[in-house]
Amino acid sequence: MHTKLPFDTSKPVVGEASIEIDKPIDEVFGFIGEHFFDNYPKWAVELVDFEPLDGKQVFKGARAKQVRNENGERVESIFEILDFTPVFKLIFKGLNAPYKHNYLLTNNTENKLTRLHFRFELLELEFFMRPFQKLIRIAIEDGAENTVENIKNLLINQSH
Repeated sequence: MHTKLPFDTSKPVVGEASIEIDKPIDEVFGFIGEHFFDNYPKWAVELVDFEPLDGKQVFKGARAKQVRNENGERVESIFEILDFTPVFKLIFKGLNAPYKHNYLLTNNTENKLTRLHFRFELLELEFFMRPFQKLIRIAIEDGAENTVENIKNLLINQSH
């Protein structure tokens, strides 16, 4: 007899957020994409340690090691850049942990604003965590909102 579970054990848990930034798209992508290895620790405030493994140049296949403080617990992972498309897209995925970050940019030619859309996907959730899926999704959505706000504030407040 096959038991039907009240939740999908293979569906990712996703959080998304978008924000408009009063900067040109190439400047926003420069901060997020081209200088990712320098700037990621600035907006990902939960990072305890961060180390690019293939130098500071950002390219498809580049890897980095990060240690994050997640609810008081140190969580270490290695990720790889899956897509680096100037000035529109940066995507990376955990190699030894089931997550994916998507940074997508569009520009509004009318008002010269850049829209940053961030998506975090927790690709797998351990079976015992599935009953808490809604709470986890809320936390991920809050984290996505914080990410876009942090990036916007850093870009607006940086001096040139």
